Amino acid sequence: MTETSSTSPKRAAIIVNPAKPVDIDVRGLVAKHCVENGWGEAIWLETTKEDPGVGQAKEALAQGADIVIAAGGDGTVRCVAEVLSGGDTPMGLLPLGTGNLLARNLGMDVTDYDGAMAGALIGTERKIDVVRARRSDPDKDQLFLVMAGMGYDATIMADTNEDLKDKVGWLAYVDAGIRNLPGKPVKATVVIDGKQVVHRGVRSVMVGNCGKVQGGLEIFPDAKVDDGLLDIAVLAPHHGKLGWLSVLAGIIGKGKNRDTAVEYFQGKTVEITLEHKDDYQLDGDHEGEGKHVLMTMEPGALTLRM
Repeated sequence: MTETSSTSPKRAAIIVNPAKPVDIDVRGLVAKHCVENGWGEAIWLETTKEDPGVGQAKEALAQGADIVIAAGGDGTVRCVAEVLSGGDTPMGLLPLGTGNLLARNLGMDVTDYDGAMAGALIGTERKIDVVRARRSDPDKDQLFLVMAGMGYDATIMADTNEDLKDKVGWLAYVDAGIRNLPGKPVKATVVIDGKQVVHRGVRSVMVGNCGKVQGGLEIFPDAKVDDGLLDIAVLAPHHGKLGWLSVLAGIIGKGKNRDTAVEYFQGKTVEITLEHKDDYQLDGDHEGEGKHVLMTMEPGALTLRM
């Protein structure tokens, strides 16, 4: 029997979004770290508009990659995780996006590309939770890692100016957020672990696996990426110009007051049904409109190396 596996060098697959403007030579960085750590030549796979990472991650596994590194933004990370989740091959992160939400929630320095690359090849492994989101109308089954939402938070993602995002980063979301403050509430029914907890007009229902969103704002102060729990926030500002201040106060006060402007819940499953279709987002990417989604926690399903 020939001992090929022990002698042939390990190989990393890099799944990169070529549309992301970056200041670094990603290929050079990858090659340098592979050589320094005795790895073979990396498998280089680029995402496309039609296939933002799922097909490439499957191809990486088919080519026998020892680790699959998502080099891009949160969308690329989510697509790669969709394929690797539930399997044995670890995922690495080379954060090249605007939000880099998963990397930030894991405490990575998103400007230290050398550290990220070295971590992916020779770092320590940890398991994190993922969330399965099943939508009906249109029928779609997806994963997310950081947070998802229906309503106002998703409208922000839909309305963010891409050029502005390249120029000022996460502040572009603030711009969209302010422009969309006036919208109307939608009647929502929220069922957590089989029990109805909300049935009223709301502006947004957000579901978190991690706590921090753009700009380091902590929406879910109790969220941990490996606690096996979903964190749910229901935003329903009071009427009038100052209504959103009550929401802000609720977020800053971590929902401890008796005010209904922000209500927090935790659970393993959450089902959200809206009276009519509204914007829907996963990990900061607008995914069209929907009125029904069932989200289920999948504890420790994804292995990360960092």
